[in-house]
Amino acid sequence: MAHAVNTGLRRFLKAAAGFAFAGVLAACGTGSLIGGGSGTGNGPVQVALIVPTGASDPNVAQLAQNLTNAARLAVADLQGVAIDLRVYDDAGDPGRAAQLAVSAVNDGADVIVGPLFAESANAAGVAVAKSGVAVLSFSNNPTIAGGNVFVMGPTFDNTARRLVGYAKSRGIDSIMVVAGNSAAESLGRDAILAAAGQAGMRVAGTQGFEMSQQGVVQAVPGIVAAAKGTGAQALFLTSNTDSALPILSQLLPENGLPPSEIQYIGLTRWDVPASALSLPGLQGGWFALPDTAAQSAFNSRYAAAYGVAPHSIAGLGYDGIAAIGALVKGGQSLSPKSFTQARGFAGASGAFRFLPNGNNERALSIATIENRAVKILEPAPTSFGVAGF
Repeated sequence: MAHAVNTGLRRFLKAAAGFAFAGVLAACGTGSLIGGGSGTGNGPVQVALIVPTGASDPNVAQLAQNLTNAARLAVADLQGVAIDLRVYDDAGDPGRAAQLAVSAVNDGADVIVGPLFAESANAAGVAVAKSGVAVLSFSNNPTIAGGNVFVMGPTFDNTARRLVGYAKSRGIDSIMVVAGNSAAESLGRDAILAAAGQAGMRVAGTQGFEMSQQGVVQAVPGIVAAAKGTGAQALFLTSNTDSALPILSQLLPENGLPPSEIQYIGLTRWDVPASALSLPGLQGGWFALPDTAAQSAFNSRYAAAYGVAPHSIAGLGYDGIAAIGALVKGGQSLSPKSFTQARGFAGASGAFRFLPNGNNERALSIATIENRAVKILEPAPTSFGVAGF
């Protein structure tokens, strides 16, 4: 257990830093694909897709290819809209991403989809800000959002609002937040605190721990004592299954705070990997999932087209093109303001919309783990303005 937890923590910290902030150096390349139907009236809509297909990390390169595949799938699915999709390889380098964004706009790009990493997306957005071209980045880092830059990745803010709202509707009025001392988990903690404040929910306290097995072990008794002493009704955990969650879910019950005494709520996916469903401490806990029906349909469509299952965030490539297609079909411009339409868009994992501040809001289901299997407690809303939003 000790070795597995420490290895998981290292993987988590590396992945969190890489997805949110890092970049790697390489070269670029281009490609094109034309969809059927009509474009803007002056020809097909030109979309620049900036992805790190030439990254030195094979996992990043594979993810970039998944995003590209999904974007091409969306182009093929559009009815009555022509898209000229041009692929640019930034290899994960912010400077390269900025150069490619300028080149794409100079070549006539109407909108940019990507880049993947936050620093690259920010650099691309700044580089073309004066042109008024929207950048629909794959990042989930809210600190880069705003102006002409939108983040499409699932955000802690969105997940926290959904879970806090559900908890409130089930009579929970006070929560305690437990977060590791890392940049990612601190963002998660702040998202929960903000959501609780908006919902008028009492925060009984926050507890932190160092991101190591020893740090978790040392912190657990204090977490248990604080939860019992403050009368918190729910324990909000920001860690994921690849970091501290497995050991927290084991030690908290062993130290006198079982799920039967307090509602466990997770800010991250508890069903990935599938082995997490067997963790005793997670049984009965709540977490959020994308619209399972929409996600399943996309996964099947992708597998049929490419012969393999898609990466878990491949659907973001589909979403960017779907949003562009919807606006064009509706006769709207592709200005940054147009992307913030209140009714949103239909994406690979359900309904989503962009907010004026550059963040996004996604339809999410509330799920629990029962008998080592996922059970949906409240399905994701299929449109905005209904329960769950």
